[in-house]
Amino acid sequence: MRNLYSENAFTGLEAAIVLIAFVVVAAVFSYVVLGAGFFTSQTAQSTVHTGVSQASSSLQEVGNTYGVANSGTSPTGISYVNVTVALTAGGTPIDLSSMVVSYTDNNGGHLPNMTYEGIGTDAGVTCPGVGSGSGTWCIGQKINNITTGGMLDNNAQMILMVGLPASATPNTQFSINFQPSVGAVLPIQRTIPGGLTAVQPLY
Repeated sequence: MRNLYSENAFTGLEAAIVLIAFVVVAAVFSYVVLGAGFFTSQTAQSTVHTGVSQASSSLQEVGNTYGVANSGTSPTGISYVNVTVALTAGGTPIDLSSMVVSYTDNNGGHLPNMTYEGIGTDAGVTCPGVGSGSGTWCIGQKINNITTGGMLDNNAQMILMVGLPASATPNTQFSINFQPSVGAVLPIQRTIPGGLTAVQPLY
């Protein structure tokens, strides 16, 4: 008996199924590739924003670092130092009250996280505790700073008073690191001179 049904239609249907399968696979593959591209782009964008934020929020030292000797007619060491800081050009304000300050010297003195004591008066009154060898620091004076608290504004300066330990004796090399919550570390490396006066610049 002659077959009344043609198989040409089945061949066309099979070809359509294979074509649809290829289209689906290609769509899934392209979605995966585009998703990976978007993720990479977002990661790069986040990295750029983080880098710009870090670079635009940095401290710089202004002027000299002064060392104040401990009391007595013949000082035996530096009680505390005054470091004046400001923002780099075009920098964004930084809250210095959340900054981490660390100290180390070649006599074995090491203070990894000094205690923040607060803000002194604009007249530059010594912060209580700084200079007692307890490893504290404070904002001793604010210059042209409008914002209250420890926020350092543009075109403003702050004098930071950092109390040094008993190991800060003559001819000692020391380093103080100021690490803001955002931005790069500001390292201050100085050498205490062999002969001490009441106040001296440190180099």
